[in-house]
Amino acid sequence: MTTTAAPARPLNSRGRVITASLVGTTIEFYDFYVYATAAVLVFPTLFFPTGNDTTALLASFAVFGAAMVARPVGAVVFGHLGDKRGRKTTLVISLLTMGIATFLIGVLPTFDSIGIVAPALLLVLRLAQGFALGGEWSGAALVATENAPANKRAWYGTFPQLGAPIGFIIANGLFLTINAVLPHPEDSLLQSEAFLSWGWRIPFLFSAVMVIIGLWVRLKLVESEAFVKAEKKGAITKTPLATVFRFHWRQLVLGTFIMLATYVLFYLMTSFTLTYGTKAADADPAGLGIPYVHFVIMQIIGVIFFGIFTLISGPVADLIGRRRLLIGVSSLIVVFGLTFHLFLVPRADAAFTGGLVQAFLILGFTLMGVTFGPMGALLPELFPTNVRYTGSAIAYNVSSILGAALAPIVAVALWAQADGDTWLVGLYLSGAAVLTLIAVLLSKETKDVDYGLASHEDEKEHEPSV
Repeated sequence: MTTTAAPARPLNSRGRVITASLVGTTIEFYDFYVYATAAVLVFPTLFFPTGNDTTALLASFAVFGAAMVARPVGAVVFGHLGDKRGRKTTLVISLLTMGIATFLIGVLPTFDSIGIVAPALLLVLRLAQGFALGGEWSGAALVATENAPANKRAWYGTFPQLGAPIGFIIANGLFLTINAVLPHPEDSLLQSEAFLSWGWRIPFLFSAVMVIIGLWVRLKLVESEAFVKAEKKGAITKTPLATVFRFHWRQLVLGTFIMLATYVLFYLMTSFTLTYGTKAADADPAGLGIPYVHFVIMQIIGVIFFGIFTLISGPVADLIGRRRLLIGVSSLIVVFGLTFHLFLVPRADAAFTGGLVQAFLILGFTLMGVTFGPMGALLPELFPTNVRYTGSAIAYNVSSILGAALAPIVAVALWAQADGDTWLVGLYLSGAAVLTLIAVLLSKETKDVDYGLASHEDEKEHEPSV
């Protein structure tokens, strides 16, 4: 009598994969957004009291951008660990590092208490945040895509990407709540003494609760089948960094520039627009003078579209390919950058101004979702299993220096240079999108790549005969 063996159960269930990849990146992006919001609202006053608003803001954004410099270092360290020891351990360590650094920012003394040591400590903790995020994203993307069913990698790859909009909503929703409980008695454009004294610390301290939840989920993971197969085959390399630079340098360069427009757009839509939108209309440089609470609510509405189109982009990328989708959305981002001055300009009718800004935010965040969603699959697909963590992490995080680290600083400088106009800022975005478009055109479609290839040698064996 013959019996048929039951099909093997997946090492990680679909629910566990989605939850583990989504929860971790939500926490990581929450921590980053909390800092980004504080960098606009309170850090210029509490940690960089230079006497000049623009100088203080630039100093605050410089520390914000410093984390992006630490991210490639984290990518190398966590990538090495992830490609040699596995994805699970790396994800737990990166989450702990990020959570501890964020919590400590919440208890830091300010400049008035300890002088120059305060911004120095803030910089150290910000670097720790960047170091942790350098390993987080790639690990989460690999957990999702290495456990994805056939022809659904881009769809599964959107779940870690969803951490960005969800983290934004949680972080800014918490800031809104605190601001509502501790309002300024006279001016809605300013923060109250209670908010500046202790209210701003609450979101940083709250991250400890989220980290505990994230650790509980991730500790239940088992290693991905792709990594286990590579390990059994003896394909694990002792030097992932050297291997990826030796055999996959072209993919590194293309992956870095494919991410560029995404990063520039991301930080312009979150950090710069918050600065510009809430800056007083009679300030130097001039802003729109929209109250902070109102503007953040407008941003949250835009971020809802970010989340929706992040999810939509996955099935579309699985259907038509990553390359065709990114060619289209990168072209649209070029056009969007050229329209900044049509949306972001003070007008006599406040309601009309608000309507234009809301339309601008919805459009920008929609484009953000379409371009960001496929990255969870595309960047890992550029590399074989034994250097997938290192390769995708370096490409993703080196791009953060070229895009995210510079974007807020360059945008503020261009805004000031143009006497409050934003056309130069939009031109900057269009230029970044052109570079991304070139990189996409030079790259190959990865939709049907064999994700089980363990090493460079496997790739060579599977190359089509000429």
